Amino acid sequence: MPIFAYKGRSLRGEAVAGKLEGDTAEMVASRLFNSGVTPIEIVAAQSAESTDVAELWRRIGGGKPRTADLIMFSRQMYTITKSGIPLLRGLKGLSESTHNVVLRRAIEEVIVGLESGRDLATSFGRHPEVFSTLYVSIIRVGESTGTLENSFLRLCEYLAQDQDIQDKVRSALRYPTMVMIAIAAAIAVITIFVIPNFAPLFRVLGNDIPMPTRIIMAVSTFSQQYWWVVLGLIGLAITGARQYTSTDKGRYKWHRFKLRLPVVGKLVHEAILARVSRSLSIGLAAGMPMIQTLNVIARSAGNDFMAERVLRLRDAVERGDPLSRAAATVGMFPPLVLQMMAVGEETGDLSELMDEVAEYYQREVDYTLKNLSALLEPILIIAVGGAVLILALGVFLPMWNMVAKVGAGGAG
Repeated sequence: MPIFAYKGRSLRGEAVAGKLEGDTAEMVASRLFNSGVTPIEIVAAQSAESTDVAELWRRIGGGKPRTADLIMFSRQMYTITKSGIPLLRGLKGLSESTHNVVLRRAIEEVIVGLESGRDLATSFGRHPEVFSTLYVSIIRVGESTGTLENSFLRLCEYLAQDQDIQDKVRSALRYPTMVMIAIAAAIAVITIFVIPNFAPLFRVLGNDIPMPTRIIMAVSTFSQQYWWVVLGLIGLAITGARQYTSTDKGRYKWHRFKLRLPVVGKLVHEAILARVSRSLSIGLAAGMPMIQTLNVIARSAGNDFMAERVLRLRDAVERGDPLSRAAATVGMFPPLVLQMMAVGEETGDLSELMDEVAEYYQREVDYTLKNLSALLEPILIIAVGGAVLILALGVFLPMWNMVAKVGAGGAG
């Protein structure tokens, strides 16, 4: 989609300028009128060819801002609001220095919204692909209470801590993933390239070939002759799984399955509870109502199964239950955390106590990560041993039969 540069006047008569996407200049003019800006000049800023590539990259998600980009943006916004720099001037400076295309365009459209009289939170809310519901809600509370700089500081710290724990989990999961891929690759190589070399030797046995060997030889022969079918079936299985997990029901079951995996499920569960606890802490600290905070957390939990439990927690709180009792009913937190919640409710420091809960889960994640290799080793050894045993039996059983036949023939 082409990009147009425009100049115009806001409802207050101030000169405004920026860039917008649109199929035609008329569409851009219509958007400007709807946002309260009277366009004076609209010209094409980039060629259609270059923007088509950028648009394609944007649509497939390649240009979506990383968490690191939002951390930097939040830190810069904190500096701008704390130092008293006018928001419009600060945002224009950020739009010029921001490298991520999607974030830069969002900032430019936020500037247009502010110039037309829209508040900052509403302007952010028009870009859900960049700013989450939690982000927008915290900014809205900060605007209404006059603590915008603190809101940006909280968001910066929240995003940094969340990114830290997510990066640690991803890094830890690379090891078992690579091991399982290596096992699968080794089995494929042995089945396709090694087993066929033994086939002439096995045929000497005739009907005396053991069943495991017959199965392995059949799989090997099929994989060699119909490799394209095997690749097609693998591709079909991956596509089908992706399609199924893109549905609400499939995604819910997949997210629940991940939490039930041995060792890894515990790690993912703790990471999600750390995010939920920290989100609750930052929301309450910013002055958001409990129900609204839980609604926002359910949307940003990152796991449909856990999001459903957060919504059940919200329903219990709506019925008048204290948070600690509601959490006990839902079964979302262990007794120690429930006690911390109860203390926070009694002392009126629930926000600080939930931050302590988040730190508790952060420490649990760190501990699990340190011991992950030791915890996964037995599982990986069993997996590798099972694969080796199956292949070894398939290859060596017929050899043992041949040796037994030769021995019996010699004795006779």
